[in-house]
Amino acid sequence: MPTDHAPTLARGSGLPASLNPALIERLTARVTATADAERVTTNAPYTGAPLADLPVSTPADVETAFQRARDAQAAWAATSMRERQRIMLRFHDLLLDRQNEVLDLMQAESGKTRRDAFLEVTDIAITARYYARSAAKLLAPKRRRGAIPLLTHTTELRHPKGVVAVVSPWNYPLSMAAGDAIPALMAGNAVVQKPDTQTALTALWALDLMREAGLPTGVWQMVVGRGSSIGGALMDNADYLMFTGSTASGRQIARDAGQRLIGASLELGGKNAMLVLDDADIDRAAEGAIAACFPSTGQLCVSIERMYVAEAIRDEFVAAFVARTRKLQIGAAYDFSRVVGSLTNPAQLETVTAHVEDAVAKGATVLAGGKARPDLGPLFYEPTILTDVTPDMTLYDHETFGPVVSIYPYRDLDDAIARANATPYGLNASVWTRDGAKGRAVAARLHAGTVNVNDAFAAAWGSVDAPMGGMGDSGLGRRHGADGILKYTEPQTVAHQRIQGFTPPAGVSHRAWAALLTGMLKILKGVGAR
Repeated sequence: MPTDHAPTLARGSGLPASLNPALIERLTARVTATADAERVTTNAPYTGAPLADLPVSTPADVETAFQRARDAQAAWAATSMRERQRIMLRFHDLLLDRQNEVLDLMQAESGKTRRDAFLEVTDIAITARYYARSAAKLLAPKRRRGAIPLLTHTTELRHPKGVVAVVSPWNYPLSMAAGDAIPALMAGNAVVQKPDTQTALTALWALDLMREAGLPTGVWQMVVGRGSSIGGALMDNADYLMFTGSTASGRQIARDAGQRLIGASLELGGKNAMLVLDDADIDRAAEGAIAACFPSTGQLCVSIERMYVAEAIRDEFVAAFVARTRKLQIGAAYDFSRVVGSLTNPAQLETVTAHVEDAVAKGATVLAGGKARPDLGPLFYEPTILTDVTPDMTLYDHETFGPVVSIYPYRDLDDAIARANATPYGLNASVWTRDGAKGRAVAARLHAGTVNVNDAFAAAWGSVDAPMGGMGDSGLGRRHGADGILKYTEPQTVAHQRIQGFTPPAGVSHRAWAALLTGMLKILKGVGAR
């Protein structure tokens, strides 16, 4: 169960004592790599101190991982759905019981707050339970209407793809690692995963826990390394590829997958918009804006970076939002006391700083934040609100991926919707209003894969029975719901024709047969048959 107090810190390291050498050695041993592999050291964002020494996989190691996965996949696919369900529900229970271990890991690797790390635990518990309980129905053989009523028996079957490659990012190391592996495994696939090196321990912990829950050896393999080094080997061996990351990388993966004629699901970037309508509850919307913009220090694909506020309530809303933002507790703590944590890597700090400095130099006004906080740690940056942002500023239409949001007033709702849609991205959006029907109507006009009414992103994300994904430059494919597991399968149609097919029986001319079939088709249409 989660604790309300900080864990014991190891002397001199500033890291939780739970992250001891024995744990790290056990986790890193799950990386597919040779004994004499090159090593890479990761650092804790809170302090910059060394965190873990990880073995680096080579393309040959990736080949080995795929071979082991293929050797294990056939037996796993033959495992009963009841047994897969048992393992997944056992994983669910272990995750909740042992969550403090992974909360420490996620904070140490990513620099996020414990509040944000805990949301990843809840996300994966929900996902594991959903697919454990839903996979059998979603994957079961389904009767389909046959070509000729009563004479054609048609069934749709679902077969696993084989070995799925999952490339997961650093910003949500548990949600993106385990969340994409779970449905692939429940569908009968094996998985070879490349987590981002910075947060590989969290992904390895999930693998370790799944093995403890009963997943057979070899079914889920883990490799570590740069995409530029082992990405080609992943693509060359995969039967399907699930990728979460930048739009630029996603385009290359889509091209390579197309060349190989394999499927790919891609969750990419976003420049997500929030619309505050003139009838919105000011206090509720201001609280919602905090939840929309600053979780995981803004390093969240579905977080809000653009805000369109009705002029009639602009001043009141902005005052409420700014006041709340300035009071946010920022800092490093392995407990639930902080609201905003650290950025994860120096490159992200450079991007956030550059975007804000460029905007200010070109005339933007800083209403809150606007600067780094090296007094708190090497990668901290204040939650930042900007106004007077214009199209010549980099952050106007480029994803910042940090705790920065720009506010734009509007008079006409149609214009606000058009401006919100004026982006190549289409991942997430948020609408705030007292009128639920109006909010849903506005949501339906927004070009985004998920839209939340009176919520930031959690309502849509947490609705795991519904698909989640992006439009336009925000990606291809969906996770969650039926789409989230069916994409990992190959559909097969088995049609059994009985007694009579489409060719005329003996003694009947083609002319007469054509006339008979024409009459039958008209009758079927007349009785409302599909």
